[in-house]
Amino acid sequence: MIDNMADRLLLSSAYLAPVSYYRALACGADAQVEQYDHYHKQTYRNRCRIMTGNGVMELSVPVVKSGNKVAVKDLRIAYVESWQQVHWRAIASAYNSSPFFEYYRDDFEPFFTKKTEFLIDFNMGLMEVVNQLVGIKTPISLTSEYVPSPLDRVDLRENFSPKSPNASETPYYQVFDQKFGFVPDLSILDLLFNMGPESLLVLRK
Repeated sequence: MIDNMADRLLLSSAYLAPVSYYRALACGADAQVEQYDHYHKQTYRNRCRIMTGNGVMELSVPVVKSGNKVAVKDLRIAYVESWQQVHWRAIASAYNSSPFFEYYRDDFEPFFTKKTEFLIDFNMGLMEVVNQLVGIKTPISLTSEYVPSPLDRVDLRENFSPKSPNASETPYYQVFDQKFGFVPDLSILDLLFNMGPESLLVLRK
């Protein structure tokens, strides 16, 4: 993906990003999360992939539509439907039997009970919790402007897509692997709930 993981990274904002995203983040010297890019549909900015007993499920955070070119920092979350309840029930159902779900559920459940106005704040709050639980120490900040082709950072803003998950991720135990085999590049929740304190070791392999 990148030649030298000990680099300064530029990443897109993401909702419970995939394992490959956190693999890059865990190995970077520092990272900035882009908040001035335009929102695009069907990206990890507002969706994630989890593993259920029926296969891979995509969870998507609904956003308020306010034009074609909305900066991610200005994107508001829509609460017309009770999506938080739907997402949390899906996550709990998928990972209730995983080894570490009960250890970490209290860290994540509040994000699905309280309302956050902006998507960027929601995503960054979840990232902060994930980094703390996994043990990722990489310094993270938000961008102060949009730079099309940065010279001082490895630009990974378009490297992660639900349309083309990274198939080369290091295998680890998954609850449903006997039924489906190992499924790579799911949400970081999949790694954390299944591997717990060993998650960082998997990311750095």
